[in-house]
Amino acid sequence: MTALRPYQLEVVERVEVLLDTTARPLIVAPTGSGKTVIAAELINRVVAKGGRVLVVAHRREIIRQTADKLIDAGLTPGIVLAGCEKELRTHAPVQVAGILTLNARAIRSNRMPMPAATVVIIDEAHHARAHTYQAVIDAYPDALIIGLTATPVRGDGRGLGNIFDQIIETPQVPDLIPPGFLVDCAVYAPVSKDIAKGVRISKGDFAQEDLGKHMNRPELVGAIVPHWLRHANNERTVCFASSVDHSIAIVDQFVQAGVIAEHLDGKTPKQDRDAILSRLAAGATKVVSNFGVLTEGWDCPAASVCILARPTKQPGLFRQMVGRILRPDAATGKTRALLLDHAGATWWHGFITDRMGWTLHVDKRAQNVTEKARTARGEKLRECPQCSAVMITPPCSQCGWKPAPRRGDDREYVDEELGLVVNGQVRRGELTRDEQFQFYRELRGYAAQRGYKDGWVFYKCREKGFTPPWDWKNSSPAQPSPAVAAWVRSRNIAFAKARGAS
Repeated sequence: MTALRPYQLEVVERVEVLLDTTARPLIVAPTGSGKTVIAAELINRVVAKGGRVLVVAHRREIIRQTADKLIDAGLTPGIVLAGCEKELRTHAPVQVAGILTLNARAIRSNRMPMPAATVVIIDEAHHARAHTYQAVIDAYPDALIIGLTATPVRGDGRGLGNIFDQIIETPQVPDLIPPGFLVDCAVYAPVSKDIAKGVRISKGDFAQEDLGKHMNRPELVGAIVPHWLRHANNERTVCFASSVDHSIAIVDQFVQAGVIAEHLDGKTPKQDRDAILSRLAAGATKVVSNFGVLTEGWDCPAASVCILARPTKQPGLFRQMVGRILRPDAATGKTRALLLDHAGATWWHGFITDRMGWTLHVDKRAQNVTEKARTARGEKLRECPQCSAVMITPPCSQCGWKPAPRRGDDREYVDEELGLVVNGQVRRGELTRDEQFQFYRELRGYAAQRGYKDGWVFYKCREKGFTPPWDWKNSSPAQPSPAVAAWVRSRNIAFAKARGAS
């Protein structure tokens, strides 16, 4: 049986005093902090006192993980799940059930009775407002209802106080990094927060069909692989795409670049999915791109890089996706994680290592407490001009860049970076829109001379600090000036140095 960490034991003891009551505590524990270990210890204690437990979850992987942890803890649960009839142990004191299977068999039909339970545990409890969960909760009016989640919010960020009556928190992500329970996460966010601007909003987030089409554009897909090659050091990577087609397009780009990559989605057969994820864990596959599969209930400590290519307005979904890479891994010596944010989500939601202020209030939203404090101090997230890592104040934690004063010019600049010549002057800092347009046209001219694709031009504009509008593609290329050509050479030199240093 896994030995509990001090904070896990504290949570168990706080919940244990609520046994034999009809309380509804919500346990909040970051991804990778050991929710299943906490649940297994709680269940063991309930059973030792003669109680019966029902655990419900919405994904097969979560159900299997929970059952395995219980077996490690000395219990053999019954499993209520389609395809697992051989494990249907109706007399076992612990039942682990798929929420859809339980509803179909016991609530919408009389094929089986509801399992007897004094305690009901809802895993991934941020889904508990769904009618399938409500039907189960209503069936146990005298039981202790316990929720487990890393993100105790609805899709719009509001609380779950209409279901649960108290929050019991473990330490948060920034507390779990120093003792080595989680790893720190560097962030590169090469797109603006408005990457999904114009996409229709539905139910508080970007409409799925529209988002998939919007993100699956050559210039956006084409920018992902160069960024990965520059920063990821060939480490095992999970990518979250905006649609099935988008995920497949991303994988195609990696394969064309000579990187072993695979795709999976909800229709991938279980046997194939298990094989794909096993190859990722072993390092035979470097990148697995998915749509709608790996956001919850998937553990792979060896994966250290997350490519976020799915914009979202939901803080919970953002933290669920990025949280997948925060587990340490002794086998690979993993000590840090890396987020390549091609969705602009960091500009919306802050760092995954920020402290959150969770609430049960149904009319209030969770707050990024760290971001709120930064704003009060007049600080904001920004991109390092040299390596493009997201930082707050110099020096950059990734490359050490800091601004150097220039005689008669107190603006920040990057060593070895040449600015755009405007009216005879070397122009550094932010460009006007007209200057951006001229810079873009000259880059297109440079690209045409060397056979580069439009994705290269888009990426270089991002390095210069702006995102070219879609309709600029209709403009004619311009002869690249010496200043623009020199700027491109300087970025190539910086890139080569960065790769050499790594």
